[in-house]
Amino acid sequence: MIRFVLNLLWLVLGGGIVLALGYFVAAVICFVLIITIPFGVASLRLASYSLWPFGRTLVAKPGAGVPSGLANVLWVLLAGWWLALTHLLAGIALCVTIIGIPFGIANFKLVPAAFWPLGREVVEAP
Repeated sequence: MIRFVLNLLWLVLGGGIVLALGYFVAAVICFVLIITIPFGVASLRLASYSLWPFGRTLVAKPGAGVPSGLANVLWVLLAGWWLALTHLLAGIALCVTIIGIPFGIANFKLVPAAFWPLGREVVEAP
């Protein structure tokens, strides 16, 4: 029940809708530019994760190999570093207030996802 309440507050106050919309727009752009479709899929995964982060976590896919690692290097150079930096700065700003600490932690959870998204999947946390 606490996760549900935190997720609802995240949507309204923590910027979850804005983050998910941003990742969704990035996914649409990646799908239009056909060669970047794998990045679009990763961006949709991040949109889903940023929309409802409490109670879920990212784990490495067992079948991900060298191609996803190489694509992640390209992702870091093009988009990952500024996305991770944005989540880091937003997390620091949210942790300044006591009420914002859970939302800051959620932003910190999104940093590795934004930095290295390919070869990972979102699963329910225990």
